[in-house]
Parts: sequence; structure tokens; C-alpha cells
Amino acid sequence: MDGQTIILFIVGLALVAGGADVFVRGASRLAVSLGVSPLVIGLTVVAYGTSAPELAVSLRAGLDQAPDVAVGNVVGSNIYNIVLILGLASLAAPLSVSHQLLVRDLPLMIGLSIVLVAMSLDGRVERIEGALLAAGCLAYTVFSIRKGRQEVRDARLLNDPRVLAEMSLSFFRRWGGPVARVLLGTALLVLGAGWVKDGAVGIAAYLGVSELVIALTVVAVGTSLPELATSVAASLQGERDIAVGNAIGSNMFNILLVVGVAAALTQGGLAVAPQALRFDMPVMLAVAVVCWPLFAVGRRISRAQGAFLLLFGAFYTFFLVYKAGQQQVPTAREAAGIIVLILLPAVLLLLCGEHLWRGRRRRSGSCDSLNGDAS
Repeated sequence: MDGQTIILFIVGLALVAGGADVFVRGASRLAVSLGVSPLVIGLTVVAYGTSAPELAVSLRAGLDQAPDVAVGNVVGSNIYNIVLILGLASLAAPLSVSHQLLVRDLPLMIGLSIVLVAMSLDGRVERIEGALLAAGCLAYTVFSIRKGRQEVRDARLLNDPRVLAEMSLSFFRRWGGPVARVLLGTALLVLGAGWVKDGAVGIAAYLGVSELVIALTVVAVGTSLPELATSVAASLQGERDIAVGNAIGSNMFNILLVVGVAAALTQGGLAVAPQALRFDMPVMLAVAVVCWPLFAVGRRISRAQGAFLLLFGAFYTFFLVYKAGQQQVPTAREAAGIIVLILLPAVLLLLCGEHLWRGRRRRSGSCDSLNGDAS
């Protein structure tokens, strides 16, 4: 491992951070110009842009007959998009969860995770299955934008002063600036993430970690850096719909677009490693499922929930690295144990604790109000 690898890794991180800021500013302006909500932009335009590294890595891996990297990258990214990205973004600022996300997009993400597992049961995502996923990606994008524009018109948001001011600008200022920022931000994100991923893979390979574990951890985190930087930047800038929509939308696009295109263009489809099917895909599905009760209670992602997601992500990573160090393959029984004995009870305790805390604060506020009236 040479010094150039480390330099590219550091420069890549800087490019990702700068690209995320440019991308979020352009995407939020684009939402106003298009007449759709920031959530729809986060679920489509931002998710497309930040999923580009996963697409590039998985497609290249599929064409090079490295299916462990292609599939492991998507499965690992979908786990880290929730536990790492939403975890850090909610620590930066608690994230609100819209009604649309709860009733439409989050259930769709869970459904697509189930579809991916079902397609993989025979050990392969066939080319025809990949083509169907890619077609579903196009249909979802068209539906989301059309539905988003209709909802904005129905809500009469075009009377918003910010929207009216945007509409009065010249064509170039109205469209040229936002589009240029989105394109520049995407280019910086993809370039930076590629260098980070290459550097991280070189470091991990130097340490002697297996290819699948590299794909599930180092490559997955490296290709998820655009989502991470974009969601955290969006949260800090107050564009919290973009922050949440980016993570959920990226998970859907990873399955529909990344797996779909990679499987459709790979000779014989994408092979799925037994470890991924027995251990990592069940964990991915469980993480997707527990999002619904976490986000539905209070319609927000609190800092406590963010901390919990980060802790679970750290545990998942440690477990994979530990098993790799022991030259052992995680089993389906271990996946069931982690889900049933750790993840689900922890989510239940967290929700109960937050419910009790909110109840205590409400009672405290009521008592303070009564004491003020009595005085």
C-alpha cells in the first residue's frame, strides 16, 4: 500500500463533502423551479445522483464477473444508508418524516427489499428479473414527479413568495443555475466517492479481508458517502425532507436501478453469494422493516433513534469483521439471533422509552402551566 492510495482517499473525502453542499443547494432550487416538493427531489433527482457510485461499482463488478462485489455493495449500502446516514443526519438535527414517506415510499422500500430477497432465493438475480427492476425504476420516477407536481398545485404552494420570486427569474437563472449545481455536485460526488472507494479497497485488501466482506463494509460505506454527505448537509441546511428522502430513495434505486441494470447487462445474471442470502439480506430486510415503527412514532427521527441506528451499524460492522478475522462465515441462525434477540427488543425499548419521556415532559409542562395560573 503506497502513499498515493492514502492521498486519493483524503482528497476523495474532501470532494465528497464539497460536492454534497453544491448538490443540496442546486436540488432545493430545482425543486422550486420544477414546482415539486423537496421530498420528491430527494426521492428522485438526489437519489439518482448519489446512487451513481453504487451503479458504477456494481455494473463494473458484474461485467468483470465479480458478483460478490456487485451484490454485496448494494446490500451493504442499503444497510448503511439507514443506520449510518440517517443516524448521523438525525444527530445533526432531528428529522421530520412526512405522511407521504410513511404511507407510500417507506412501505415501497420494504416491499422492494422483500422482492430482492425473493429473487435471490435461487442464488441468482436473472437478466429478465433485472430488466423488470430497471423498468420499475423508470415507472417510479415518472409517477413520483407527476404526483409531486399535482400535490404542490393542490396545496397551492405556487402562491409561496419564494416560488413566485423564482418564477419571475429569467430562463437561464431559473433553470441554468440549479441544473449546473446539480451536475457539478454529482460530478464531484462520483469522482470523490470513486477515489475514496479505491483507497479504502486498497487499505482493506492490504489487511487481508475477503472480497465479500470488503464489498459489504468498505465498498458499501465508500459508495454511500455521497448519500451520507448529502443527507447531513441537507439536515444542517434545514432541507430535512431531502435528507430523509435521499436515504430512502437511494435504497429503492439501489435495488431497482443498480441491481436491475447490473443483472440485466451481466451474462447469466448476478450470482448471489450464500453468505449474503443467509445473513446480510435478512439483516438488510430487518433494518428496512424496523424503520416504519421508528419513523411512525412522533413522525420524526430523533437524536436518540439516530444514536441507536449508529450503534447497530457499528455492531453489524464489528460482527462481520470479527467473523472474517476468525475465518468463519456468518450463518442464518446468527442473523435470526441478531434480529430477534438484539434489533427488535432494542427498537421496542427505545420506542417505549421515548413514549414515557414525552409523556413525562407533557405532564411537567401541564404542572408548570397550572402553577403559573395559581400564582
